[in-house]
Amino acid sequence: MKERSIGKMNKISVDRVNQFLLYKQHLTENSRIDDIVQIVNDISGLHATSPKTPYQSLFARTRSFKKEYLDEELYIKRNLGRIRCIRKTIYVLTKEMSPIFYTATKKMVEKASKQYAEFRGFSSEKYEEISKSILDILKSREMTASEIKRTLKIQLDVSAILYLMCDKGLLMRSRPRKYSSFREYFPNINLTKMNEMEAITLLVQHYLSSFGPATENDIVWWTGLSKTQIRQALNSIQKETIHVKILNLKGNFIMLRSDENLIKNIDPPKNLVVNLLPILDPYLMGYKDRQRYLDHKHYDKIFDRSGNATSTILLDGRVIGVWDYKDELIKLFPFEKVEEDIVKRIYIEARRIGKFIADKEVQIKECTSMTSLTQRTAGGVMSPLKDCGML
Repeated sequence: MKERSIGKMNKISVDRVNQFLLYKQHLTENSRIDDIVQIVNDISGLHATSPKTPYQSLFARTRSFKKEYLDEELYIKRNLGRIRCIRKTIYVLTKEMSPIFYTATKKMVEKASKQYAEFRGFSSEKYEEISKSILDILKSREMTASEIKRTLKIQLDVSAILYLMCDKGLLMRSRPRKYSSFREYFPNINLTKMNEMEAITLLVQHYLSSFGPATENDIVWWTGLSKTQIRQALNSIQKETIHVKILNLKGNFIMLRSDENLIKNIDPPKNLVVNLLPILDPYLMGYKDRQRYLDHKHYDKIFDRSGNATSTILLDGRVIGVWDYKDELIKLFPFEKVEEDIVKRIYIEARRIGKFIADKEVQIKECTSMTSLTQRTAGGVMSPLKDCGML
């Protein structure tokens, strides 16, 4: 792939890249907006493995977010939907993004779901039989797995079939724990309108718009696709991309040419930018190499053995600590001592996110230690400060 550099700006400082990406990710005061559909598009979807994460990720990026706003876009207006795609993870996507993300990752996702259905004892013949019945009973209504099972009057666990039907584009995960027909949920969306390589190319463009400058390895990791597929996609859009170096970071970074002027001319924020982001937030999960925003010595406090990110405290785009919430209490664990004005800003953000979660004022306490996530059992990212030492 022929490289086109950014000219005199072929070397960019880490601080400028962080400012640029905070802005692109709607995490600065002057880039927050209240159009949540636009935010979902701009950051290439919301992680929805944890049901709380999409709400908290949007809260961090809007001026006046309420939980019912996302519910309205998902279940009433249906401008957004939940689809398993990137790295076989459930994402909240816009209806326009859905065919791209679905088609690009379909083989990987459907293969895993089919294997799970077979593991649960469903042959291809049994799947065909039960899936047709499920589509019939879901006409013009939504149902939970238990309701479907009772209606079909079968003893089998239908969850594996429902997962596979979702991943085949037949069903949609609608209201919590409920399923509906995909055609009825997104009636004007055609999941088969493009071929796989077209979709992968559009997916890579989407990624670079949200997360560039990034390396080829970052794109491979984020998508879960092969290096060959990603290189083919990058080759096909090479006229739309440029290559840059980030000072003091290893690697060749790629970004969209359309972002060149913005990264050159972006104004530094007037004030320090402090963010409290939830587990699996896109800002953290967009990269394989996290050296741009995290000191390696703190890596195990933020990421578990599977590369999943916990809830973090950011200062100007860099991770400086961990936060946690339980029982009307926000716990904070700064990695190192910070200046008093920064502490005040962190406490302001902690009160904001705490009130959003609990619908009331919460207490805030600081921790003196934490167990690294790589030493915790699976799911440790959900409660990173569960056993922390307290002041």
